[in-house]
Amino acid sequence: MQTAELLALSVFAGVYAFIISERVHRTVAAMLGASVILFLNIVPWEKVPEYLDLDTILLLAGMMVVVNIARESGLFEYIAIKTAKFSKGDPMKVLLLFSVVTAVVSAFLDNVTTVLLLTPMLIYITKQMDVNPVPFLLAEVFSSNIGGTATLIGDPPNIMIGSAADLSFNEFIANMTPIALVDLFLAIGIIYLAFRREVSAHKKRTDVIRRSIMTLNEEDALKDRALFRKSVIMILAIVVGFFFHDILGIKPAVIALTGASVLLLWSGASPEYALEKVEWATLFFFGGLFIIVGALVETGFIDQVARWMTGHIHSETQAILVISWFSAVASAIIDNIPFTATMIPLIKAMGGTLDTYPLWWALSLGACLGGNGTAIGASANVVVIGIAYREGIRITFTEFLKIGAVIMAATVAVGSAIIWFRYVGM
Repeated sequence: MQTAELLALSVFAGVYAFIISERVHRTVAAMLGASVILFLNIVPWEKVPEYLDLDTILLLAGMMVVVNIARESGLFEYIAIKTAKFSKGDPMKVLLLFSVVTAVVSAFLDNVTTVLLLTPMLIYITKQMDVNPVPFLLAEVFSSNIGGTATLIGDPPNIMIGSAADLSFNEFIANMTPIALVDLFLAIGIIYLAFRREVSAHKKRTDVIRRSIMTLNEEDALKDRALFRKSVIMILAIVVGFFFHDILGIKPAVIALTGASVLLLWSGASPEYALEKVEWATLFFFGGLFIIVGALVETGFIDQVARWMTGHIHSETQAILVISWFSAVASAIIDNIPFTATMIPLIKAMGGTLDTYPLWWALSLGACLGGNGTAIGASANVVVIGIAYREGIRITFTEFLKIGAVIMAATVAVGSAIIWFRYVGM
C-alpha cells in the first residue's frame, strides 16, 4: 500500500471513529479530515471541485432556503394537521402513512428534497401527539432510501447505472419497484417490532390524542396566506422542474437555487433570516466527507478493493450476491456516487463471461439500500438527523446503527433473493 493511500485510509478511519464515538461533532470531524487531506495534497486543490459534488450541496442549500421561507407561512403545520386528522391520532397509522408517502415521493423526487419537505411536518405531528419522534423519523429515512431504489430517477446511482447500461425507466419499474415495495413494508414491520411501545395504539391514550388532534384547526395554522400561496406555487414549480430537468438540460441544483431566488424576491422574505436557518453544519459535513472519500478514490483504494472483489466471482449467483452485499456495505460507509462510478466499468468488464443484466440490478439494490445501514450512509439520513438535532431531538450514530443495520441486511437479503430467483433460480 502506497503512502498516500495509507494516509487517506487513516484519515477516513479516524474521522469515522470520531463520528461513531460522538466525542466530536460530525461536522468538525469531517472538516478536520478534509483539511488534513488538502494540507497533505492527497487530493490536489484543482481536483477539489471534481470530488466536492456541488450538485448535491447547492441542491441542499436551495431547498433549505425554500423550506425556511415556506415554514413562516404555516404550510407545514397546515399539512401536518391535515395528515394527523386523516390518521385520527393513531401513531401506527401516522407511521404507515408517512412511510408510504415518503417512499412514493422519493421514487420521483430527490431523496433530500423529500425529507426536507416532510421532516418539519412529521416533527410537528409527533409533538401534537406527544409521542417519541425517533421511530417516525427513522421510518421516514428508511422509506426515503427504499423509495429512491424504485425508479431510474429516484437515486443518483440509478441514474448513473441507467445511463451506463442503457436501461429504460420502464425496466427500472419492472425490476426495482416490486423489490422496493416488498422492502418498504418489511422495513415498516421491523420498525414496528423495534418500537412497538411507542407506535402501538393504546385505546385510552389514542382516544385522548384523537380528541386533542380533532380539535385542531388547520386554517388557524396559516400565519400568512399570501406567503402560503406563493410557497405552494413555487414548491410545485420546483417539483415540475425536477421532473423535466433532463429534457430541459438543467441540473436539479440550478432549479432549486432558481426557485429559492424567485421565492425570496416574490415573497419579500428577509434573506438574512432565510440563510441563517440553513443547515450550514450539514452542508459543511457533506463538503468535508466528499473530499475525504475523494482521497480514497484519488489514491486508487476503492478501485483496488472493487477489482479484488470482482476477481473472485465465477458465476452469476456469486456475482449477484457479492455485488449486492459488497455495494450495500460499502455504501453504508462511503458515498455511493463515487462507489457506483467505480463499479460500473468493472461490471461491464464481466460481460465477456457473465450475463451482466441482473448484475446492474444487484448494484442498484446495494448502492441505494446500503444507505440505510449507518447515520452517514445517505444524504437523507444526515439531513433528517440534522433537522431533528436542531429541534432538540437527538438520534445518535449507535441508535441509528442498531436499527439501520438490521433493515439494510433484511432488505438487501430479500432484494438479492428476488433478483436471483428471477434471473438464475427459475
